[in-house]
Amino acid sequence: MLQGILGRKLGMTQIFDDDGRWVGVTVIEAGPCPVTQVKTAKTDGYNAVQLGFGRRKRVTKAIAGHLAKSGVKEPVHYIREFRLTQEPEVKQGDKVTLDVLKGIRKVDVIGITKGKGFQGVIKRWHKNCSPKTHGSMQQRAVGSASSAEDPGHIRPGTMRPGHMGMERFTQKNLLIVKLDDARNLLLVRGAVPGPIGNYVIIQKSENQRVPVTAVEEVRTDRGKLAPKDKKKPVAAPAKA
Repeated sequence: MLQGILGRKLGMTQIFDDDGRWVGVTVIEAGPCPVTQVKTAKTDGYNAVQLGFGRRKRVTKAIAGHLAKSGVKEPVHYIREFRLTQEPEVKQGDKVTLDVLKGIRKVDVIGITKGKGFQGVIKRWHKNCSPKTHGSMQQRAVGSASSAEDPGHIRPGTMRPGHMGMERFTQKNLLIVKLDDARNLLLVRGAVPGPIGNYVIIQKSENQRVPVTAVEEVRTDRGKLAPKDKKKPVAAPAKA
């Protein structure tokens, strides 16, 4: 069964839940997503559902032919697929809405992080600065990065300056606060990778356990809260 959907990050805000607690949430426009392709183990070797989201003016001829074959009339901007363990129940041309997330308490959101350009090792890898006194002139410099003779070059994976950000990142176990079916809005507790307007993939988390407060855990395990132990006065030592 499909338990995922595509969306677009709209920004962050704050709301009050049913218990009157303030919660910081991220608003995601999720769906409706047309089904652009259905893959099965017989035809493609594995089961998957390919979804599209967003609108754009023009697409390539290859994408236009792919969408026409599936019965999608409007060109979509973002196309991704979800692998399934069983044969999909949906068909090409169907639309997937927020109903696929009903009954799910936590989701994983996959997106592209913000790009920060070319950065040094201090910002990119959180390296320490060199001494700033006595004219060292090397406060933010990289320093030595290779050995003397063996191997005689910089090893792969060394922490060096370079492009920072613009990487695929998965934010796991985000609690679903609210589902707004009328406006196709999903509100999750916490932050979502990427800038405003970034396209994201939303899927069910493996861990669906919702943590409770410490007070509720005590009440669940022990029935009632135990009273605080009062300190007993210490008797004075007897005189010899």
